[in-house]
Formats: sequence, structure tokens, C-alpha cells
Amino acid sequence: MKKILFFIHDLGPGGAEKVLVNLVNNMDPEAFEVTVMSLIGGGVNEQFLKPHVRSVSCFKKLPRGHTHILKLWTPAQLHARFIRERYDIEVSYLEGPSARIISGCPHSDTKLVSWIHGEQNSRAVAARSFRSFAESERCYHRFHRIICVSEYVKRDFSALYPNLDTLGVLYNTNETGVILQKKAEPVEDGVFTCDEIKMCGVGRLIPSKGFDCILRIHKRLKEQGYPVHTYLLGKGAEQGKLEAYVRQNELTDSVTFLGYRTNPYKYVANCDLFVCASLAEGFSTAATEALIVGTPVCTVDVSGMKEMLGENNEYGIVTQNDEEALYQGIKRLLDDPELLAYYQNQALLRGKNFSTENTVKAVQDMFMAL
Repeated sequence: MKKILFFIHDLGPGGAEKVLVNLVNNMDPEAFEVTVMSLIGGGVNEQFLKPHVRSVSCFKKLPRGHTHILKLWTPAQLHARFIRERYDIEVSYLEGPSARIISGCPHSDTKLVSWIHGEQNSRAVAARSFRSFAESERCYHRFHRIICVSEYVKRDFSALYPNLDTLGVLYNTNETGVILQKKAEPVEDGVFTCDEIKMCGVGRLIPSKGFDCILRIHKRLKEQGYPVHTYLLGKGAEQGKLEAYVRQNELTDSVTFLGYRTNPYKYVANCDLFVCASLAEGFSTAATEALIVGTPVCTVDVSGMKEMLGENNEYGIVTQNDEEALYQGIKRLLDDPELLAYYQNQALLRGKNFSTENTVKAVQDMFMAL
């Protein structure tokens, strides 16, 4: 049996946190003894870990600016402070402080894996959790495998660290059976009405997710007479700003903030269109889940979307990464009910590719080969 540690900043409501829980819950407990350690405990996804997965945290709460405070210590000092046990494999399951800490492992017989979930785009972004870009290079060279969640992320990371030859791609784990079961649960009365075109967006309400763009597109569609209603699932620092925009533009009757939901699938499944306006992604968990429940996807071209939806829009619409292009993509679908129905069928077809069994097996095979 291999003893594995997954280290992550926290188990909050983000996509990476969610797919980590999906992965460890479905790994073979007879082959892997799994511990999930979070730098900060108490995240909403922590409650979903199965009993056979050990969960520990370093702190209940960290002070503002803790990323900078952590840089006062070397990776080796941080590892000695936080990780007292010996493991066969230690995994940093997000770029950032967790990668720096795991890179400080002193045990020559422990295999190290770093999971990269998002685009880095520049040396400054890639190095912001390190003392310098040079330190980040030294740290990443200590990992035996670097796993990227999409080919796009791999190309981006490889451009910044061209001398690394340990990069691979493994897609995120979604609990497809659970998703399909939960999508059938009834939605509360009054949430949806039959005579509206229902659009939705899912994710943390933060600037990088582009929900302000979705609301501006919603406003344009309403002004042109489309009976659209937009549902936003998630919570975050931008919520007050987004709600103020809705009030100021008299959209309160056609925009609903559903907040964080433990079962977002039943809402997404009842919508006509899933929209993504993110400035950056890794391999969007929310978009993958939309496919699994059979909701057509219209998205800007960020990391992983063409891998997910096809280079030529075989399984969904991928537009240029700007607001006007996304607006035109959505409008095209709303103007052509047959095209929207076609992409509903294509979503269901593509969603079958992201089975829990296939993605977990690929990860377990990687671990066994280390």
C-alpha cells in the first residue's frame, strides 16, 4: 500500500478543491492510504471527504498576507514545520505555497508530484508564492512529476520552465454518478419559470470569473427583447458589486443570485445554456459538469475549453476571449433553437468522456509508476 499526502492551501469552494475531494474519495483504499492536508482548515469541501480519507489542517485561520510571511522560511524549514510524518508520495495539489512547501521534502525515497491547475502566463505570476522566479525553478526541479490539468496549461507552464522534462496531463475527476443522480432532484418552486430562456454561470464571484461580463451581456439581450433569465451559482467578494449593477440597471426580476449550493447540478440541468466568461481557467470543473448534465456550453477561449468542446465547436461554442464575441455566440444559440438542441445532445455525448472511473484510473496508474 502506498502512503500518499495531498497538500493544498484550503478546501474552499473552488474547482480545484472540489476535484481533489472527488479524486481522493474514489481512489482505491486498499492500494492507497490517503491524507489530505490543508494549510487552512474548515473549507466547505472538507465536509465531503469520505471517512477513509484522513483530513488534517495546519491552521484554522491565517493572517492577511500569510503568503509573504511564509517566504521568511525556506521550503525545507516549512516542510519540517508542517509535515511530520513520512509518506511514499507527497503531492502539491495547487501551484502556490503548497508547491513551495512540498518541494522542501528532505526524504530521498519520497516521490514528489506537483499539480498545476491554471495558466501562469508570466514569470511574475508563476513566482508570486516564491521568493523569486529562480527559487521557483529550483523548487519545481525537485518534483518527480508535474501534472497539468490540460494540454493548454502544460504548454503555458513549459514555456516558463522549458528545462523541465517531467510534465504530463491528467484530467480532473468528476463524480459523474453522483452528478447524474443529483441533477434529478427537484428544484424549489418559484426558482424557474417556463417562459424564460435560462442562462447560468457557476463559480466563485471574483473578478477573474467574468460574471460582470455575463451581466452586461444579459442586459444587452434584455434590451433586444430576449426573455432571458440569468442564474449565478457561487459566492465571493464581487457579489455586492454585481448585485449593485443588477439594481442600477433594473434587472432584479431577471437575474437571480443562488449563492453556494451543495447541489448545483439540478439548477444547471434545468438551464438552457451554461456561460463561461472567465479571464483564465485550468480545465473548468463547472463547464465539465454542465456537459455531464446535458446543458449546452458557450464559453470564451480559455485554457482547456477547446480540449473539452472541440477545436471546431463539435461539443459546444468557444468564442474569442472578448465580450462582443461571447455575446454573438450566445445570441447565435438563442436565435436558433435547433442549434441549441443539437448542442444539448452533444453535451451529453461529450460528458460521457469524463467518467470517474477513467480519470481516477489514470491518476492511480501514474502513482503506481513512480
